[in-house]
Amino acid sequence: MTLAYDGTQYHGFQKQGSGLKTIQETLEQALFVLTQETITVHGSGRTDAGVHAQGQVISFQSEIRVPAQRLPLAINSVLPRDIRVLECVDVEPDFHARFTAKRKTYCYKLYNERHMSPFWRYYAYHIPVPLDLGKMQQGADYFRGTHDFSGFCAKDTKVRNFVRTIYDCEIDNEGPIVSFRITGNGFLWNMVRIMMGTLLTIGKGKRLPQDIPKLLAAGERQSVGATVPPHGLYLVSVEY
Repeated sequence: MTLAYDGTQYHGFQKQGSGLKTIQETLEQALFVLTQETITVHGSGRTDAGVHAQGQVISFQSEIRVPAQRLPLAINSVLPRDIRVLECVDVEPDFHARFTAKRKTYCYKLYNERHMSPFWRYYAYHIPVPLDLGKMQQGADYFRGTHDFSGFCAKDTKVRNFVRTIYDCEIDNEGPIVSFRITGNGFLWNMVRIMMGTLLTIGKGKRLPQDIPKLLAAGERQSVGATVPPHGLYLVSVEY
């Protein structure tokens, strides 16, 4: 299933087991209503609390006999309005939404104007000062390619391999909305939000674009930018 959701009211995608409302648990409850089966949902990525998705992908196994193309209408009738299933297809038994994924695209949105729009307060990070988007793009260009991103992830990330490949990394704007769009073969915990925080230091004139290769080589979390808030982040699409 491909789905979209507004993550504002959820404590992330992954089920917490502590009574907190999550996307995964909400989906599993809806599927139980439809199928009367206890189903475990696997997501392509474990988005954090407040993070949104335009094209999250989930996979699961079920004995339900309803044709896949009819499931979105059925499950949307029992899901809350801030989660919507867009598409459903049958896949091979060994397909896994997370481990079969080849490329993912994320987007981080800024609201770059003196006064924040109330309509964007849950969907973009407010930056009230001018930004040099040209220099931010120059900095973003250095992220392209295969690098060790150990300095661009949360300190308690429980992975052993920090090497990721970035295929595309673009910054553009439409009015006050500045979008940082990035495609890679995978992302570390908080990686996109830390990259955005680092690019903001360049946009504000506190760092040079040419500093990015040095920061990548150093691999030190304390040397790069802050982790920007989650509400500006969107999982845009997943490719298989």
